[in-house]
Amino acid sequence: MNATIFNIQKFCTNDGPGIRTTVFFKGCPLRCLWCHNPESHSSAAQLMRYPHKCKGCGRCEGVSDDDGDFVCYHGAREWCGKTVSVDEVVEDILKDQTFYDHSGGGATLSGGEPLAQPRFALELLKRLKLHGVHTAMETCGYAPWQTLAEIAPYVDLFLFDCKETDPVRHKEFTGVDNAVILENLAALDAMGKDIILRCPIVSLCNDRPDHYAGIYRLASTLTHLKAIEIEPYHELGESKYSSLGRPAPHYETLSDEQVNAIVQLISSGTSVPVRKA
Repeated sequence: MNATIFNIQKFCTNDGPGIRTTVFFKGCPLRCLWCHNPESHSSAAQLMRYPHKCKGCGRCEGVSDDDGDFVCYHGAREWCGKTVSVDEVVEDILKDQTFYDHSGGGATLSGGEPLAQPRFALELLKRLKLHGVHTAMETCGYAPWQTLAEIAPYVDLFLFDCKETDPVRHKEFTGVDNAVILENLAALDAMGKDIILRCPIVSLCNDRPDHYAGIYRLASTLTHLKAIEIEPYHELGESKYSSLGRPAPHYETLSDEQVNAIVQLISSGTSVPVRKA
């Protein structure tokens, strides 16, 4: 069984507890205005161009890969996305099992959206659990419930996105309504799954007091919520858009003082720990 991924990142410390390996799946059903991983939108491999890396030496002219695109020896063009098997990914993850065991870490499925390639995600999670690896999944939650219900028994921790609490604005900002997302979140909680809410905060979008109140009201409905993580917008993904030939979004980055104020505001309405991611 194969899937298309765009990165396997080692020694991650922000994608769940301990030291982790994060597998980034290609493909996502949402189109968030502020997305910092635009290379994850398409499920297919994409050619990314980096003109600033080209040295103009001419060595690349006339040298083509199997798809007819020239090969640049300086990395001015690179393919984003590769096809991998479950065996390959499991083998790569297990190389660092000692670090997981000593740190309380494990493997995290992210993206893009891992639920966009559900059969592969399910098989990968099953295999990892056979090896005693702690598993986490970062998800937008937008998928048929049956898909999540099959996968949930093999996920120890859900890093569940809370992008916008107002349904009209959620569709405006992400392209989809949040009704299915909230239903899936409630169903996972009813199953007894551990959940961390991950809340991206973007100026001129969801940086609003009513959204923050919506977050702590949502938290009050969940029994197995372990924490709320605030993720302020950052500009690190903007350069990726030009590499894909697309216009880049731009939003102001919140200051530490602003983020701390948001953390305090949400904390005032819930006993669940609130922290900056």
